[in-house]
Amino acid sequence: MNAPEQCLSFFARLAEGVHVFVRDVVKGCFVITHNSVALLGVIVVAATALIASHPDLRHQTESRLAIWLTRQQSQALQAPVDVEQTAVDRATAADPQTLPREQEQLTQWIARKYQVAPEPVAALVAEAYKAGQSAHIDPALVLAIMAIESSFNPFAQSAAGAQGLMQVMTRVHVEKYDGYGGQFAAFDPLSNLRVGVWVLRDCIDKAGSIEGGLRCYVGAAHLKTDGGYVSKVVAEYGRLQQVIAQAHQAAPSSRPASTLAAAAPPRKTANAKANNKPKANLMVVASAKSP
Repeated sequence: MNAPEQCLSFFARLAEGVHVFVRDVVKGCFVITHNSVALLGVIVVAATALIASHPDLRHQTESRLAIWLTRQQSQALQAPVDVEQTAVDRATAADPQTLPREQEQLTQWIARKYQVAPEPVAALVAEAYKAGQSAHIDPALVLAIMAIESSFNPFAQSAAGAQGLMQVMTRVHVEKYDGYGGQFAAFDPLSNLRVGVWVLRDCIDKAGSIEGGLRCYVGAAHLKTDGGYVSKVVAEYGRLQQVIAQAHQAAPSSRPASTLAAAAPPRKTANAKANNKPKANLMVVASAKSP
């Protein structure tokens, strides 16, 4: 065999070897990918069956997913403050008359009782409904916590270091403010409200009940007494429910009602003392939490 023929034979063998190598690599990748997809499918099916067979686990998964999605949405909406932005754009305020009747009545009642302007309260009430719905918490309960914790003062701070409307322990939950620009967002009313609802949802999930969640929220989960905190929150929650009930009775179809409020109808009481029954009211709130 002469030199040209040897050269052609060499390149032919080389080409065949490359072809076999590429074919084997492609076949191997296909087998690996096929097995990986099959394994992933088995894992998904098993996880779905496990969650479906445990309602508590399903509800916890849904709650945490909703909170995660809310956090991601909040982070996506964050934008640098424009130096040309006007003061009215920076203000936390809304026209109460633009709210559904139920929210408007709550706004006016809170503004009168706590001697604060109705316009900022209107923005807080609307956000409490939005955040409460996302976390599967009755917004009236969120407002009751704000009332007891800070009397709707966004700059309140306790001796222990709890800050803002919902009196969140900023140093404990500082990472929850990362999506809002940092720890000083604790004094931004809407940011503090959203983080407070997040903390409350975690507390309820850990405690397994509304009452236990409130004790956890105030830092009394492992103490003998909560200092009457739960009773105060529940009493205020009952009064807010009465305001909602009166709004529905005055004009039941004039404006859209909250779906969460409809899921937890207020109890009508014969006298004011009935509002101080924590067990009964907590059972009402729990109905909004059930999957």
